[in-house]
Amino acid sequence: MGSGGSIGSEGSGSRFCGSPHRVLACLQGIATGDAIGKQTELLSPEQINRWYPHGVRGFEGTPGETIPRYVGNRKREWRIGETTDDTERTIAVARAIVSSQGVVSHADVGREMLGCTKCVHPGVHSLWEFHQSGDPARVATHHDGCGAAIRVAPVGILYDSDRREEIVNGAHEASIPTHGGSIAIAAAAATAAAVSSAIDGAGPRDVIAHAEQAAADAERRWPGRTAAAFATILRQVHDDLSGATPLRPAEVAARCFPNQPLTIVPLALGLATVLRSAEEAILLAANIGGDSDSVASIAGGILGAAYPDTINQTWHDVVEQVNGHGLAAIATKLARLRR
Repeated sequence: MGSGGSIGSEGSGSRFCGSPHRVLACLQGIATGDAIGKQTELLSPEQINRWYPHGVRGFEGTPGETIPRYVGNRKREWRIGETTDDTERTIAVARAIVSSQGVVSHADVGREMLGCTKCVHPGVHSLWEFHQSGDPARVATHHDGCGAAIRVAPVGILYDSDRREEIVNGAHEASIPTHGGSIAIAAAAATAAAVSSAIDGAGPRDVIAHAEQAAADAERRWPGRTAAAFATILRQVHDDLSGATPLRPAEVAARCFPNQPLTIVPLALGLATVLRSAEEAILLAANIGGDSDSVASIAGGILGAAYPDTINQTWHDVVEQVNGHGLAAIATKLARLRR
């Protein structure tokens, strides 16, 4: 399946700026990846084999029922088909952008995020501190997790991929209510740039190049205590995965297990630019384990934007039935604002 029009070194052709179809498929990829991936979050490949002897092939059980391994969980009994804070906060960023008519402001994002309820507990320090403060304009000065990257897609939807400075600035604004670390901001900038490029119809080489450039820009502007590393590792992971096709869960897990900031988002962006199917990437991430919902969500969103027909609509019907997100209306509003 082709990716439509493309930019840069991969040819010219009609561009799909603001295409509601691509924008909706991006949001659907985020939500379905989130829900499918949640079934194996934090599991090792060996634990996945114990819970799912045949592997994860979609929603493993009856939609709406508790995922078996979460039965009796004291924090939350996550349901089959339910999305997590990844999708909840992506929608919050989208609402902030829509309500401000296309301005990305950390205070607007913070105001919307204060209404989010999932994963607000002391175990998730970045979200807990933000909600405890109760201040929508709060600016975090640390935290390098992937929480900023998993909610930043609406920034990439808002801006055309030629507007990299605005993408990087917007990613920073969407990040800092909870994540102020250099790695977190670079990961968010890279993800937003990848989404933007995919919606423009860019091919995989341009998508990863734009992501790498945005990450490098962010690391220069908001450096951390250690040498900049995210952009370099992003390219290394992509190139490593490119030489390993076909990708198999156990082999990918051995190469780049997604359990810390410098593996989670690079793996997601690597899968999004090596594979050509949102469904395939989501299943692969779910069967790798680790932070599987984040990897599946980010990769699913980018590949949904690049190849809209690879969204599994049956899965999305389940997600909509269980959660009632109304993504079509959100996508239409965001697409109208794209510039």
